[in-house]
Amino acid sequence: MTTDDPTGSPVRFGLVGYGFGGRWFHAPLLGTAPGVEFLGVVTSSEERRALVEQDSRGRTTFGSLEELVDAGAEAVAISTPAATHSELTDRALELGLAVVCDKPFALDADAARRSVELAEERGLALSPYQNRRWDSDFLTVRRLVDDGALGDVVRFELRFERLAPEDGPGTAGGGTLLDFGSHLVDQALVLMGPVSSVYAEWRTRENGLDDDVFVALTHTSGARSHLWGSWSQGAPGPRFRVTGTSGSYVNGTLMDGQEDLLLAGHTPESLGPAWGAEPSLRWGRLHRGDEGEPVPSENGAWSDFYPLFARAVRGLGPLPVEPRDAVASMTVLDAARLSATEGGVVRFSG
Repeated sequence: MTTDDPTGSPVRFGLVGYGFGGRWFHAPLLGTAPGVEFLGVVTSSEERRALVEQDSRGRTTFGSLEELVDAGAEAVAISTPAATHSELTDRALELGLAVVCDKPFALDADAARRSVELAEERGLALSPYQNRRWDSDFLTVRRLVDDGALGDVVRFELRFERLAPEDGPGTAGGGTLLDFGSHLVDQALVLMGPVSSVYAEWRTRENGLDDDVFVALTHTSGARSHLWGSWSQGAPGPRFRVTGTSGSYVNGTLMDGQEDLLLAGHTPESLGPAWGAEPSLRWGRLHRGDEGEPVPSENGAWSDFYPLFARAVRGLGPLPVEPRDAVASMTVLDAARLSATEGGVVRFSG
């Protein structure tokens, strides 16, 4: 769903950072989002400024958040190394900007909570960029759960595994637990609800960062989530296996295709209704003790995020992702870090 702002006044947006995420994900989506006027990119790097000009001739670059505000910005998306997220989010909020912050939203729950409270004090929209809530496969899982096709869900298994050890885990993402785990935990909490205990394992790479992460969550409902994240998995497992009292849904190893579309230079504007459509080879199957039947996938919809955020800034609808969801996710990730480091299960009271 993408809808134009009925007030006729698009939200004036800037982007901080033009690395992989900013260049390939945020800039194309901001540049084609209904209800958004994309003013330009904040970067102090001459190399990145040249890339902005190469990708979008004439697009403005700014040297600071202050310059962006002086140009009339109302909102900003932050796509910079993980260690800078909280500082930049808080600075933008202090300047009166609504903020979208990429994952990981913060390095820990305390920092996430401070940003959320600052946004509440200032009356500003703040949203974690959890775009993978709009992955084709996750939207399909939510549809099956909502329709009751699986019965009561008792186990949620999710993998974010790749064989790209030279690419990650990098310092920009803060390690695999924060990088991939931010998506894994968010989806588990959205689907299965709050958590009562956390257990985690990981392997430390030569660069000192964690990889090959496994996190087991026990939800207050009694259901369990098992989550895997890795940059060095030669045999990735199924993206999803969701088990309920009436059946199980299993999806293959292929990731949602929207990332590949953006990397190939496509946008929601250029593809129109074909954006996010998954070929049948990517469909999952619904099993009831047999070979199962194919389940057509929902269209992926990363393109929904920025129009929804723009509407929220104008007071026309809810935020696409509530900021307190980031605090909940970071609390779980903090517990997973503690478990992986010291061993044992971390339990939550109350």
